[in-house]
Formats: sequence, C-alpha cells, structure tokens
Amino acid sequence: MSKPTILTVDDDPQVSAAIARDLARQYGADYRIVRASSGPEALAALTKLALRDEPVALIAADQRMPRMTGIEMLQQSRAHAPAAKLLLLTAYADTDVAIKAINDIGLDYYLLKPWDPPGERLYPVVDDLLGDWRQANRDLRSDVRVVGHRWSDRSYEIKTFLARNHVPYSWYDVERDAEAQRLRGLTQAAPEDLPLVLVPDGDPLRSPSTLDLAGALGLHTSAQQPLYDVCIVGGGPAGLAAGVYAASEGLSTVIVEREAPGGQAGQSAAIENYLGFPKGLSGSDLAHRALAQVSRFGAEMVLARDVVGFEPRGPVRAVRFDGAGDIEARALVVATGVSYRRLEGPGLDELTGRGVYYGADASEASQCQGDEVYVVGAANSAGQAALNLSRFAERVVLVVRAGTLVSTMSQYLVARITSAPNIEVRYRCQVVAGRGDGHLEALTLADRDSGATEEVPSSWLFIFIGASPRTEWLGPDVVRDEKGFVVTGQDLVTFNNAQRWPLTRAPFVLETSVPGVFAAGDVRLDSMKRVASAVGEGAMSVYLVHRYLGMI
Repeated sequence: MSKPTILTVDDDPQVSAAIARDLARQYGADYRIVRASSGPEALAALTKLALRDEPVALIAADQRMPRMTGIEMLQQSRAHAPAAKLLLLTAYADTDVAIKAINDIGLDYYLLKPWDPPGERLYPVVDDLLGDWRQANRDLRSDVRVVGHRWSDRSYEIKTFLARNHVPYSWYDVERDAEAQRLRGLTQAAPEDLPLVLVPDGDPLRSPSTLDLAGALGLHTSAQQPLYDVCIVGGGPAGLAAGVYAASEGLSTVIVEREAPGGQAGQSAAIENYLGFPKGLSGSDLAHRALAQVSRFGAEMVLARDVVGFEPRGPVRAVRFDGAGDIEARALVVATGVSYRRLEGPGLDELTGRGVYYGADASEASQCQGDEVYVVGAANSAGQAALNLSRFAERVVLVVRAGTLVSTMSQYLVARITSAPNIEVRYRCQVVAGRGDGHLEALTLADRDSGATEEVPSSWLFIFIGASPRTEWLGPDVVRDEKGFVVTGQDLVTFNNAQRWPLTRAPFVLETSVPGVFAAGDVRLDSMKRVASAVGEGAMSVYLVHRYLGMI
C-alpha cells in the first residue's frame, strides 16, 4: 500500500511552505505530504487520490482563502476522503466559526496560527488525529476497484479476468452501491465508459480491453527475447506442466495465455481426485501453485494475447498475435485445451454475459446468494459447479440430457449431488430458450421424451457442455479431425487413410504433422480430458522436445 497522504491547503506561499516543512520533518517517513494553494486545487488533488484508492489521513486547511474558505473546502472533501481527519488553521478572530464547524461539518480540530514551536503546539494535535485515523483504518489497502452493472457482459469479463489472474479487486454495482455512484461521479463516466477499473497509481480505465487492463496492472503482455527454445501456447495444466519441465531443464521457455493461467481447470471450485491432495484443491489454487513453479524456474508468461496464426519459418516455429507481433521458437507445444460448446436456442446468445455464462469461476458463486440457479451439463465440471453454487443459491437445478449421471460423472460427485438437499437433477431435459430484458429472467425447458416445454423464472444459467478445441489458428499444415482436435503420433500415418507425415523417421508420440510442433492435453485427439493426464502429457511433451532439438 502507498503511504497515506497528509494534504495541506493554504493560499499564502510562505505559510504553505512552513506547514508542509514542519509536517514533513515529523511525519514524512510514514506519510506523503501534498500541498495545495486553493480549495479547488485541493479538491482536484483529492479526486485524483480517491480514484487511485490512495488513503488520505489528514487535511489541514487555512480558513481565510479566496474563492473558497477552509470550512467550505473541508465540507466538500468528505465526498472525496470520507475517513480523513479534518484540521482547520485559523486566526483568533475566527474561533467562533471554527467551533460551529465542529458540529456542522464534523471538524476534528482547529489550530490557532502561528503554531510555533511545532513540537509543543502542532505535533501533539496531529499525533492524536493520526493515531485515531490509524486505529480506524487498520485494514485499509489499495486494491483494484471495478465499477459497473451487475448484468453487464463486459463487467463479467473484467471480473473474471482479474479473479483468474489472482488480482484482488473490489466490486461496486452502480445500481446498488452508493460508493459506485460516488466513483462514477468523480470520473464523470458516461454509460459507455462502464465498467470503470480504478487501479492504484494509474488513471481510470474506461471499459478497457483485457490487454489494456493487463498492461495497466503490470502483467507481461509481450515476449522479452527474439527466439526461444520452446514456445507453449496455452496456460492450462498441460501448458503449465510443460513450462515447469522445460524451464527447469534449461530450455528458454515462453508460455502464451490469452485469458489466465489454469485454463478451464482453473475455474473449477474443487479438484478432488488429483494425486497428492486427499482433501482436494481448487482449480485456482492449482493454477497459482503451478504459476509459482513456472516463475521460479525462469519461464516467461505472456498474458492477454490471442494467438491467431502459426507459421513454419525454416527451422523456426512462429506464432502470430492478434493485432501485431509474434514469437519465434525452435519448437512449439500446443496446449490450448478446449472451450465449452455453445448452447443453441433463442435468446441465449443475446444474454451471454448477462445471466447466461459458459463455465463458472468459483469466486462468482456468491453473486447467486438466495437465487435459483440452473446448470447445464453432466460431466465433472458441471457437478463441481452445482455443488459450489449450492453453497449460496437457494436452489440449484442440474439439467441433464441423458437419463443418468453415472456414465459421465465421477461416482463421488454423483453421490454428493443426489444427497444435497437444495440440488435437483432434471434428467432427459434440456434448455431450449432464454428470455429477459437486459438480463436473463426466464428459461424454457423441454422434456426430451415428450417434447413438452415449460418456462421457469431464473436469472442464472451456467453451461458446461461438450468440448470444442480452438485450433483454427494452426492453419492447414497441422492435421486435425472434423471437430478440430489435433492428430498426433502414429495416428498421422493412418488418419483418413492418408500419409500426413513428411519425414522418414516416425513421428514422436505427441508430435503433430509439422515436425517440432507438439500437442498436449485436451486439445489432442483421443486425450483423456482429465487434469492429471494433461499434466502428464505436458511433462512428456518436453521430453519429446529435447529429442527433437537434439536432431536438428
């Protein structure tokens, strides 16, 4: 946290310099001293400090100033620094006004000028005021603040990006929180400026892209070297495992992730069948631990960059970013995982991010406090989400197309879901439409056997269906099946009855149709779609990268 601020306000340059000097001498080690020469200038400084979430401990203002008196300025300062202690510097003739201000504006103290010697007349007063301020603000910290609408898709994207990148933030809803209205007023934000993101030591960000937000937070968004031994695209379990093993074994390594470390697994509320964690761990915790390992061994992490193209350049493998820029490496590991498949139905696309969500970050469950929530899906990810949401929601309805969960979900999850008192499973059912004005208000459910439909009220729908790999950026040289999964190893020899391997040597197990390009984890054809197997394939890919690099 930055030093708390002491603001002095006086239009007399000599008096202003004197009070700032005396305060700096006594408190400069623990507080930042800021000077203003008028009330408007002081309010402008307080506005900037408020938008940066920098705490103001004390405001010391002279009473007799042109344009705005000290009391008038201190009264208006409450909107900018409501917790600050207020000290009025005044002449003997104005003591009646000062005393009245104690009741009228909550003035904490008035001090007669001159205050010499400061050790006897100034410091004891300020010591008491600062002591009281510290006592009342023990837990004060300077985090990122997000101001927006609860049902805004952009607000949801920003909050998800911050949560998944382990950036602490405070959320303020403009329709519910007085503080949100205050911050919006200070920035004079128009509706199109929302969400606002207020970062410490930076200007307000108005509806920022994730790339702009990452840059403002100091996250790495560009590579530091012209050429790497290996570039890993995707920061899920497979990509992070590959990064740990590659960097720990001396390969210059860069990992590119367009959203946040952890991938789809990073959103899981609990991973309970991962070896070595008998009580389980959250996807966020797993990602955080893995990222710490990656950093410890020296791999670079490039965030908020979307890879849109792949290009072989002789012995070099290059990936191109959206907009501009690329990364070159001697070998490439594709670990982009899969995304949830879109749910078709009238109104669902229009309400995505406004009550309809694909996946669910564990930290978002508290937003559903007391509501009725619908979850679509029958795999482990849907089961974990339903259990996590049931901790806050009044009722969770799990919508399942099949007649059972046993064939698609781990038994320990099935047992917990069927025994949970506020979780209902609707079998042989599907969501076919959504309706709402600005945000989701109702869903249409259809019975798969009878075709009968039913509209139910709900503001929340979380979708966990299918697996869709995002591999179009690889282009025609990298062989994929009809769904987009990457074909590797011996499958290349017989895939679609065509020889798609260009060399005389056999392809390595995880190698694609382009030598030196490997695929690991869920993106690969016929992978297990489990966290443990993704981690294993990520580690194995580095062993194969070593073999490949030893041959070129």
